[in-house]
Amino acid sequence: MTRSDQPTRRAHRWRIALLVSSLVGTTLVLALALDIARKKAEGRLPPMPALELAGKVDDPAAWGTSFPLHYEGYLETVDQERTRFGGSDALPRPPTAADPRSTVSQSKLEADPRLTRMWAGYAFAIDHREDRGHAYMLDDQTFSARHQKRQPGACLQCHASIVTPNRMLGAGAPDPSSAGAAKLNAMPSAEARTHVDRAISCVDCHDPATMRLRITRPSFIAAIARLEAGRGTPDYDVNTMATRAQMRTFVCAQCHAEYYLEGDDTQLTHPWDDGLRADDMLARYDATGFRDWAHAETGAAMLKAQHPEFELWSEGIHARAGVSCVDCHMPYERAGAMKITNHHIQSPLLDAGRACQACHPIAAEELVARAESIQERTLAMQDTAIDRLIDLIEAVKVARSIDPEDPRLEAARQAQRRASFLIDFVSSENSAGFHAPQEAARLLFLALDEILVGTRALERRS
Repeated sequence: MTRSDQPTRRAHRWRIALLVSSLVGTTLVLALALDIARKKAEGRLPPMPALELAGKVDDPAAWGTSFPLHYEGYLETVDQERTRFGGSDALPRPPTAADPRSTVSQSKLEADPRLTRMWAGYAFAIDHREDRGHAYMLDDQTFSARHQKRQPGACLQCHASIVTPNRMLGAGAPDPSSAGAAKLNAMPSAEARTHVDRAISCVDCHDPATMRLRITRPSFIAAIARLEAGRGTPDYDVNTMATRAQMRTFVCAQCHAEYYLEGDDTQLTHPWDDGLRADDMLARYDATGFRDWAHAETGAAMLKAQHPEFELWSEGIHARAGVSCVDCHMPYERAGAMKITNHHIQSPLLDAGRACQACHPIAAEELVARAESIQERTLAMQDTAIDRLIDLIEAVKVARSIDPEDPRLEAARQAQRRASFLIDFVSSENSAGFHAPQEAARLLFLALDEILVGTRALERRS
């Protein structure tokens, strides 16, 4: 090869390299364009086909045809997995004709027998178990041993998909949902159960026409209106006036909240007229003379707190920061190019990486350890408070057996009622204090003070 041929050969190699580079570059650009187009297509959620929901608005599977990823998450609420201080493993049991469940959750009464004395004479002293996923909410209420005592239909307002049953029962009324709920609330549980057929469904939280979040429980709509009226906003309509961020808590709060059954027709009512703190509600109960039952050992007029997650969360740092229930318990996840809300609905501690790290750039193990530290300390305080409450119950029981007319009993019983409610507010709230640790500690401190008042009342001579 002559020297004159070398430039020609180098130029030829450069042309080949340039051609190959151009082909590779073109291929990569085309691949990128196709990937962008695919992800844009993935990111566009299909509209809700109206015909698919015709006659099936209560059936989550019908919604799943348009929103399969959300539906898959919803189906995962059958999972049973414990955290260190909550949740439930599946305990096998032989199904029977009376109770077809093949699994149940752990009994809180077996884990802590003191609770049977705390609630002596009430249905919760018969059966009280760890909460399970939403998939079990209707069956676990239907087959609870608490039905050994009369249970009202009002319980189904939160244990069932209730939108259509309420409207059907209230058909013809100006507000069918409220009228129907009032009828269902007043029914015995067995009768009310014939009007529902599934646990909570998509329709309970979403408007089927727009998919927007909505509040469907008349009791919550009325209670939040009274609360806001007291704060200076009359005629408050949660479904038109709440922000989207607020709705991401309110859709959960319409069931995860304290309530009582008002009147002979057992109307489900949230006691928020004076505020959301436990002692605000306790003061209202005291002012109205309301009681859930008479304590079997002491005769005290007792109160039972019911899963007040919304109220305790409202006093915590996450509420102050605008963090909603959905942010932690239904965190966003990626499915291809789509960003969807996970509908598994579980403890954030089971998936701290996704649930917590969006705001806290800390190792998931450290985040879980911090949460468990709060829970461990809260439960230690709660344990002490329950011990002292049992001591007071025993003291009132002894004094009552000696002299049922002892004038000191009234103050001691009132202290028992108040302390029990404050302790129960923490123990029946499902975060073991995490939603608002300082507030939980404050309530347990108030409970111990009430117990001291009751103990001293019995020590004084009449």
